[in-house]
Amino acid sequence: MPEFHNKAAANVATAQAPLHGKVIGLAVAGAVGGFLFGFDSSVVNGAVDSIQGSFALSKGVTGFAVAVALLGCAVGSWLAGAIGDRFGRIPAMKLGALLFLVSAIGTGFSIGLGDLIVWRLIGGLGIGLASVIAPAYISEISPRHVRGRLASLQQLAITTGIFAALLSDALLANGAGGASHSLWAGIEAWRWMFIAGAVPAVVYGWIAFVLPESPRFLVLRGDEEKARGVFESIAPEGDLDREIRDIRQAIEEDRHAERRGALRGSSLGLKPVLWVGIALSVFQQFVGINVIFYYSTTLWKSVGFREEDSLTISVVTSITNILVTLIAIALVDRVGRRPILLVGSVGMAVSLGVMALAFSTATLVNGEPSLSGAWGPVALVAANVFVVCFGASWGPLVWVLLGEIFPPSIRARGLGIAAAAQWIANFLITVSFPAMAAWSLTLTYGLYAAFAALSFVFVFMKVPETNGMSLEQAETLFVRPEKAAR
Repeated sequence: MPEFHNKAAANVATAQAPLHGKVIGLAVAGAVGGFLFGFDSSVVNGAVDSIQGSFALSKGVTGFAVAVALLGCAVGSWLAGAIGDRFGRIPAMKLGALLFLVSAIGTGFSIGLGDLIVWRLIGGLGIGLASVIAPAYISEISPRHVRGRLASLQQLAITTGIFAALLSDALLANGAGGASHSLWAGIEAWRWMFIAGAVPAVVYGWIAFVLPESPRFLVLRGDEEKARGVFESIAPEGDLDREIRDIRQAIEEDRHAERRGALRGSSLGLKPVLWVGIALSVFQQFVGINVIFYYSTTLWKSVGFREEDSLTISVVTSITNILVTLIAIALVDRVGRRPILLVGSVGMAVSLGVMALAFSTATLVNGEPSLSGAWGPVALVAANVFVVCFGASWGPLVWVLLGEIFPPSIRARGLGIAAAAQWIANFLITVSFPAMAAWSLTLTYGLYAAFAALSFVFVFMKVPETNGMSLEQAETLFVRPEKAAR
């Protein structure tokens, strides 16, 4: 009992401790990897038609050339864990920045389909690395009482990257009079869209050279003095001995259980916590959020907007996504993870269900679905409500949880597997939507609504609350009671 009261008192003291400015700066800097993630995922939108015309590609081949980067992201995410655990979080950041820089320049100067695909794959590898290392690093340098807010910066950076990509696409295309027209130095605007990605890549690379290594990685590698120095710089008012002791104890428990960071377990060959991470990632994508950002033209045209207005509408939608992410950041450490996810699931299921109902009334005009009467505005409002519900819940909170639930010895690899699953799910949704939409938009949005409803059941049954806990405490919630007692 005294030990319990001591821990409780320590938790209260931690919650009341002031937030040191340096830890905010480190979290913001680490989140720049999320900016690259968002920028790369959306920058291609303004260039799709020009790529198809420049290289005389069919729609199917063009779609693959666009989506192939997501496969690179999956591979990069898978490799990120091993790289992060062996060499550290900072070297992995540097490698991700270099790969993205090479991809941005290479794609901008590509001369054919073959090298375009190669450069997109290389960029995907870099983004995959950044998508794993950024949330791991932020979680590992953040005090527990604000970890949710700081980890949510990953999603804020992603949404900001999406906005920056769409805005730069619009500015470059409008400046040249069209994405296929020459802009500066006789180079087409669509090529400049990709080359612009070199700027955030250089910034991310420079940041990686000035950030300190994760203290938890340093403890894992036996360098406790350096870890203590990092903790002192980011949280001087905290209990440094306790932080080091908690990390060391978690690592020793892994070793004594002869796990040694192994990923294998009793649940279909993997640890149960890995399946939780995979499911969170898959549900985040299977609700169809990227359909709104990748294929919104069909929806906007069906409710009466001109095709040339679709990019502007997408920019506005991306701004909405940023604003609601700020709401999630403000609430995540006050309300908790589970309530926000559950409310978000309900909101997504209802809004997607309304979209499915609206498109059940659609008629085909020149081969495209068209909504008449009040159903057009209803579908438009429902789509934006869906973006709001996702951006305030599943968008940022999945990254928060993925940074919290894995033990320190497998955190980078666990995040890598979960992020790889997310990229694969993203790829499946991206390549399947055109065919599914041509078959039935009603059933397509109905399927996404069903996944949103299932996400509610999954969180309710399988995801405990981790708010206010240290990383070492949070990961014990995902260990089966009979295993933990041994």
